[in-house]
Amino acid sequence: MYAQITSAKIVFERKTNLYKSMKWGDVKNWIKEADKIKLDYFELIFNDTCSVFKPQESELKENMGWATAKSTVYQNFTSGVKYTVKDMWGEQLHIRDSLRVRKWQITESTRKIAGYQCRKAVWRANDSTRIYAWFSYDLSTSTGPESFFGLPGVILGLATEDGGVVYFAKKIEFIPATATQLAPPKKKKVYTLVELKTDMEKQYGKEKWFKEEWNSQFGIW
Repeated sequence: MYAQITSAKIVFERKTNLYKSMKWGDVKNWIKEADKIKLDYFELIFNDTCSVFKPQESELKENMGWATAKSTVYQNFTSGVKYTVKDMWGEQLHIRDSLRVRKWQITESTRKIAGYQCRKAVWRANDSTRIYAWFSYDLSTSTGPESFFGLPGVILGLATEDGGVVYFAKKIEFIPATATQLAPPKKKKVYTLVELKTDMEKQYGKEKWFKEEWNSQFGIW
């Protein structure tokens, strides 16, 4: 029965350790120890061909909202297209590009997340960074948080190797995902990733922080 589950909404909690994620300056001087873990909540809505991962709407005032990025990512597994809406440098950018294919190594390690038995997989992003993902065979769509996909089931847990950023599914609702929910917005100005980087380099390329900020936004996620 579980193998037939191809449409749902999943609420994710993201924990970001600001001491680990912010590489510039002495963060401890201006962020208290009690505030170093920032929580954000997202929704992943999917069917058997598409998904959207977006920030969960809330009327509550957010503490230190500037400290973490919150992108909306649409993935179409039939066309191989990814569409991202990202707030960067004071503006909302729309980016259309190909799905990012990652080479996963599936391990024998397991754990239970949101009531589902999950298998652990590892992706080596570069020589110094690995990403851990826990996916469930019971939820058969190949999707997950942010732009992650490529495993034989939905990713219910995702973490950087140092634990700086961790996503875990908290609630799963089996609902039909509509075409309207899964369709990216229509925008006149849409970049490819190459076009965006070229444009940003013209504006900020000489700034010391630019390369690190670009990599933090696009190097892994």
